[in-house]
Amino acid sequence: MNKIKTLLIGASVAAVAACAPFVPEPTHQEVVAALKASFEPKGMAGMDRLNQSELQKACSDYAKSDLPKPLREKLEKAALNGVKYPSDGKYLGDWKKGEKTAQSGKGMQTSDKPGSVSGGNCYACHQLTKKELSYGNIGPSLYNYGKLRGNSEPILKYTWAKVWNAHAFNACSQMPRFGDAGILTENQIKNVMALLLDPSSPVNK
Repeated sequence: MNKIKTLLIGASVAAVAACAPFVPEPTHQEVVAALKASFEPKGMAGMDRLNQSELQKACSDYAKSDLPKPLREKLEKAALNGVKYPSDGKYLGDWKKGEKTAQSGKGMQTSDKPGSVSGGNCYACHQLTKKELSYGNIGPSLYNYGKLRGNSEPILKYTWAKVWNAHAFNACSQMPRFGDAGILTENQIKNVMALLLDPSSPVNK
């Protein structure tokens, strides 16, 4: 009896599903239009944020699969070529100021006033110091970053480029483009660099 009941219920569900209208998957243009209709500019957050770059669009298009190698290499090369290294050739600033930037999640939000200084919010994704109890794990731990790598010219250039635009090394990286997107200033990046690489920084203790 239970078997017959189960079969009848299954047949009923299948019949209802068969009668349901077919809803096609929305096009990219329709998705963008829906997004733009649901947002409005407020504070530091403008509508321009909904406009995807070539790289962002490619990563969206291939969200469920790997980017083709030629396209990935093209996008990473363009990102690396766009990196602006320190104008005075000095990579390291003040690690204490860098720690404050790493701790701060302020800036570029609807609640922030135009012109306010942004933070890096680095602890949202990384462990940096041994004493910090609250940190994310979306990105790898950066504890002992400089202690393990040193501060040779190649490491300085790589780290700067990674902070400036992580897409230079991973086209669809989730890491913010701190320099390329204008989130942090050159001096702020220098301070974050010092936090990562200065031997006296708590990152390297």
